[in-house]
Amino acid sequence: MPKNKQHNRLYNLFRDMVDIYSPSGKEEELVDYLAAYLESVGLPFRLREVDETRNNIEIGQPGGTADTLFLGHIDTVPAFDIEHYELTERDGLLFGLGTTDMKSGCAALLEAFVAVNEASGGLPDNVLLSLVVGEEESGDGTQALLEAHNPAWAIVAEPTNLQPCMVHYGYIEMLLQTFGSRQHAAVSDGENNAIRAMLRALLKLEDYIEAGGGAVTVLNIRDLHSSESGFAVPDRCASAIDLHFPPSEDATLFAEALQRFCDEQLLESPASDYRVEFPLVANGYTLDQDHVVPTLLRALFDERGLPWCPSAFKSHSDANLLRDAGCSPVILGPGQLAKAHSRDESIAFDQVVTAADIYAGLLQKLPAP
Repeated sequence: MPKNKQHNRLYNLFRDMVDIYSPSGKEEELVDYLAAYLESVGLPFRLREVDETRNNIEIGQPGGTADTLFLGHIDTVPAFDIEHYELTERDGLLFGLGTTDMKSGCAALLEAFVAVNEASGGLPDNVLLSLVVGEEESGDGTQALLEAHNPAWAIVAEPTNLQPCMVHYGYIEMLLQTFGSRQHAAVSDGENNAIRAMLRALLKLEDYIEAGGGAVTVLNIRDLHSSESGFAVPDRCASAIDLHFPPSEDATLFAEALQRFCDEQLLESPASDYRVEFPLVANGYTLDQDHVVPTLLRALFDERGLPWCPSAFKSHSDANLLRDAGCSPVILGPGQLAKAHSRDESIAFDQVVTAADIYAGLLQKLPAP
């Protein structure tokens, strides 16, 4: 599959990264591997502590000011099958945990920095590549990054099928709990049944979202758990709900509307009590395509004969945190979002190669500080 020395280096790096299991919170082995790799290729880097056992990796000139950030996350969701998560090839595609989200993007970023460093005898002073931990859970890696750096622009290598996304959806994580009264299953009459209350509320919530613009708001009921009460009426039920919506929607106002809806639906429901929480409320954003980084990207795509079809990134990502900090993040990476977090996560290696070429081209075109 690799065609030359650089492709072979990229392929081997990508394979090794996928073969190292690195779910959120357990990224240390992959960080150690990457640190050794960076030493072997002569790239300047430092480790930035996130907590007592976990570090981000930052690649760039010592003392440089990072006007432009290149960002990837090295953590993945947990494996569906812990015995079979490594890289395998089938039907011209590379399969494995993290192949799409987003070890392909991270490997392409690293190859771009290695190639530019070799060709130019060093890296620009105003760029930084940060490989962060924790994106799939709390975003603590990017939070640690932003405590030390204040970039104006960023390229985030989330899977976009190599189309630039300068529109990013907003996101709300909603936790809903219902409570009832435990009693023998044979005398259940539907009152004070926590699961019934939850199911009715969720069905009405779906109707509410669809009536208010369900074609553009994506609702996902992620988890549903009861108290596992055995042969009895359950006394509690919990659900985790994801909502992704266009940047025109104010996330705080949306969450307040969801709270009011739940109050109206559950006050008179067959549940003795309920609780609604919003652990994460994030606004979306839209970038001006006439600014420097989008303009340079457009020129790169034109030079390479690549289609330029800007689109919207409809998932939550660390780009939301960057935007809140005043940065302008463009989402651009190899792989398809629809394949991320799936059993058949996969990518075509040619797309990883193209991504590395685009990142390297942008590194070389960025204006000097």
